[in-house]
Order: sequence, then structure tokens, then C-alpha cells
Amino acid sequence: MAAPISLPLGQAKAAPRAGVALGDRLFVTGGKSLLLALLLLAVLMPLLAIFWRGLSADAGQGGGLLAARELFASANFRWLLGNSLSVAFSVAAIVVPLAYLFAYALQRTLIPAKGLWRGISLLPLLAPSMLPAIALVYLFGNQGLLRGLLSDNIYGFWGIVLGEAIYTFPHALMILLSALSLADARLFDAASSMGAGPYRAFVSITWPATRQAVFAAFCLVFTLTITDFGVPVVVGGDYQVLALEAYKAVVGQQQFGRGALIGMVLLLPALFSFSVDAWLRRRQGDAMSGRAQVFAPQPSRGRDACFLAIVLLVCAALLLVIGMAVYSSLVTFWPYNLSLSLRHYLFEDTAGGGWLAYRNSVTMAIGTALVGSMVIFTGAYLMEKTQSQRLLNQVLRLLSFIPMAVPGLVLGLGYVFFFNLNGNPLHVFYGGMGLLVICTIAHYLTTAQMTATTALRQLDGEFEAAALSLKMPLYRHFLRVTVPICLPALLDIIRYLFVSAMTTVSAAIFLYSPDTILAAVAVLNMDDAGNVGGAAAMSTLILLTSAGASLLLAAASRGLLRRSQAWRQRAATV
Repeated sequence: MAAPISLPLGQAKAAPRAGVALGDRLFVTGGKSLLLALLLLAVLMPLLAIFWRGLSADAGQGGGLLAARELFASANFRWLLGNSLSVAFSVAAIVVPLAYLFAYALQRTLIPAKGLWRGISLLPLLAPSMLPAIALVYLFGNQGLLRGLLSDNIYGFWGIVLGEAIYTFPHALMILLSALSLADARLFDAASSMGAGPYRAFVSITWPATRQAVFAAFCLVFTLTITDFGVPVVVGGDYQVLALEAYKAVVGQQQFGRGALIGMVLLLPALFSFSVDAWLRRRQGDAMSGRAQVFAPQPSRGRDACFLAIVLLVCAALLLVIGMAVYSSLVTFWPYNLSLSLRHYLFEDTAGGGWLAYRNSVTMAIGTALVGSMVIFTGAYLMEKTQSQRLLNQVLRLLSFIPMAVPGLVLGLGYVFFFNLNGNPLHVFYGGMGLLVICTIAHYLTTAQMTATTALRQLDGEFEAAALSLKMPLYRHFLRVTVPICLPALLDIIRYLFVSAMTTVSAAIFLYSPDTILAAVAVLNMDDAGNVGGAAAMSTLILLTSAGASLLLAAASRGLLRRSQAWRQRAATV
């Protein structure tokens, strides 16, 4: 018999246990069981399959420890590892300081048009990682618009660094914006009263409160760079990296054992970063107390002018890259016929998949957003608001955090090794749209679940106590009370999953079939076939679709939020 629902805050006595309906037991126990099965199949088993394939002694698999020793001791592997580390450290060293200055300008200064600059800075999030690389080809390639500014072409180390820097900049910026948004005005007032200047206040107050976020941003940029192969495919040239080698080993050479071993190596930086970041989070105290006062920056003409110049330079660079990608998709034949046309958007006789790939991506993004948001939000509710089966709750939380430490490339390899086994009854799903949706949900599960958990933890446990005392089924309370109250967070999850599904390529690159090819994968195929204009056109379509969907969802949600959040407005006016 399933254990009864236990309410948080010790209020289970307010509701008779005998009154817990069978429907609630099915909702709680059944929901947790289904979530556990999903996490085991979509997260844990693919990761175990990578280790099984990489460490298997069978020569047809990974070759075991002997093959691993030979691979890791080879000069080629050391060269690839050195290249990957050099690129990752260089990108992180460029991106994190720039993102910190940009975030500081938005949160701690009085520069004008902050909303505009923030919107421009987040544009790379709406496109696949190949878009900046394609724009760099048109800007600094052999026939680039600004080719004369460089002594050499863009292909190689600096091409990868610049492409990855543009791709990872908004990811680091979001972390630092969140960290710099928290500030207690009382600390700055006390520092000012003791004669501390702006620099001293920054060193003694701002930096200690944000250095953990700086490290987290550094680790995120490092991990995203070392596991991305989209940019190296386009502008890498002869400069090879580990992620590209894993991609070629599996897709091009069918060397699954080699791909598994490299995937295991690529998993290490993410695991290390995640572990150290979690350790620092435990050591760092709360940034804001319950008596904190909102910090409001004071006018400073010189400071604001300097930070505005930095913001303008960064936004100009981002607009140049994004604008060049869009412009190149409209040029008839670069660089000989610069008249504008839509010929690249016809996708006729192209190796990329054309409009089929675009329709598949939209379908997968819609499925990921709807199914993923429902599963993730419901699962977060069951873990946070029902305290029965505590061991199961802990297992679910642990499995939900694993995807944060697993790069998409590694997760995609795990799906190949697990779902492509002939003896696996789930093999029938391989190459289908359903598996692509599940993989994408698993890939971005942690961030979405943390958003849902943050919103749910703001709700008092008395809501559930009142529902059970009135003998209202818990699932009905969840639909009628919890979902409307948390609708803003739920809409954020839907938007996040849709955009992520439209732009993802690292995990899905191994899982598609000719009928389920995706737009981001089509960009790679068209660029590989020499159709750079078509690749730019498909990247632009992804960007416009992601931006359009975000704007439409924001506009459509206004009415829903006005109705579901009316209680907030009434409470504010009382």
C-alpha cells in the first residue's frame, strides 16, 4: 500500500490521513514512479552505456583499459587535448571579464536604454553555435568583407576562440546578472560613511559577493567551449579539438569505442566544475538578509560614460556578427553578386534537409516545450510539496541534477550506445521524433527544474494543508491553485525549452534519421557541403523563429498573467 501524503511544516495532523483519496495516491506515487523511470532511461542509463562501451574489453566496443591507455598516451590525443584546453581557457579569459563588466553596467550604473542592451546581448542564445562562425567566415574569411584587417584568415585557433566567445557570452552574462542584482544598500552606506571610495567598496563588498558567480560563469564557458563542435566544424580549419574528434569518430568513421573514450574525457571538466561550484555554494553565505534594502546606484557621469562605451562596443560586435549572418543569407552569390534575393531560403537540391528539417525542428521544439514543461513542473511539485517517500525524493533530486554536469555531446553519445543496441527493446525509438524530444528534455532538465523549484518554494505549505482539510484532491489543488500562482515560472520554462530545442545540435546530431533531421543539423550538413549561404539562411530562420516564438509567447501570456496574477495586484493595493 502506498504511503500517505505527508505535508510539509508538520501540518499533516490538520488533514485526516484516511481522507487521502485514491486519486491523490496515484497522482503522487504514480507520478514519482513515472518520473523515476524517465530519469533512469533518459539520463542514467545512457551515461552508464558510455562507460560500458568505453571500458568494454571487447575490441568491437571500446577495447578496454588497454585501448584507453593507447589512446590517451598517443601524441595525437595530447595534441587534441592541448588544443581544446587552450581554446577553452582563452574563451573563458575573454568572455567572463567582458560579461562581468556588461552585467555591472546593467545592474550597478545608470546608463540609458538598459533593456535594449540586454536584449541585444542575449541574441546569440536564439541561434545555434554555428551562426557566429558562419558570420566570421563572411567577415574575415578568404573572401570576407573585412579580410584586409587580418594578416591571416580566420580559420584556426582565433576563429574558434572568437566564435565560441560570441556563442558563450550570453550564458555567462545571465549568471553574472543574477549575482549582481543582489546587493544590500546598507553595506554600501556603511562603507561610504567610513570614507571608502567606489574602488574600496567594490573590493570589500561587491567582489566577495559575486566571486562565486564569476567562477560558475568561468566553468560554464569552459565546459560549453570544450564540448562544442559546431564552431570548430565551420572555422576550425586544421586546428582540431576533442569535441570535433568525437563527432568525426562516431558520425564519420563509425569508431564508437573511440567516441566513447573521448566522451568520457569530455565529461571530466563538467563534473569537476559542477563539484567545485557546489562546494563553493555551500561555503558562501546568503547574499541578502531579510532586512536588506534595495541598492540604487548613484549618478556618476564618468563611471556611466565608461561603462556605456563598453556596452556599446560589445553590442556593436554582436550586432555586426548577427547582422552579417542575416545579410549573407540574402546575398545572391557572395562576393560576385551582392544583390539581395531569397534563393538561399528555397533549400532546393541541398544536402541539408531543407524545409523538412525546419518543420521537424519546430515540431520537436513544440513537443519539448509542452511535454517537458508539464513533466518538469509536475515532478518538481511532487518532490517539493509531498514529503512521503523521502528516499525516493532524494533519488529524484540527484538524478535531476545530473544533466547539469553532462555536456550535450556526451549525452548524445550515451543515447547512441544505449538506444541503438539491437537487444534493447527501446531500440525501436531510435531515430524517431519521440527520442529526440526525450533527449532534449533530459539535456535541459536541470535548469528548468531549478526554475520550477524556486517558484514552488515560495508557496507556503498551508496551501496543501487547507486543500486536504477541505478534502479537495491534491491533483485538483495542483491544477487550480499551484499552476495559476506559478504561471510566470511555467511560461519561462516553456520559453526556455522551446528556444533550447530550436538551437540544440550537440546531443541531437547522433539521433536523427533522414525523416527527422533537424534545422541545426541541417546547418552543419549544408556548410560541410559548401552551401554556406544556405547554412546562413537556415541559421537565420532558427534565430527568427526563436525570437518570434519568445515574443508571441510573451504577448499571449499577458492576458493569462493578468487573470491568474490578479491577486498580486489586489494584495499590493491593500
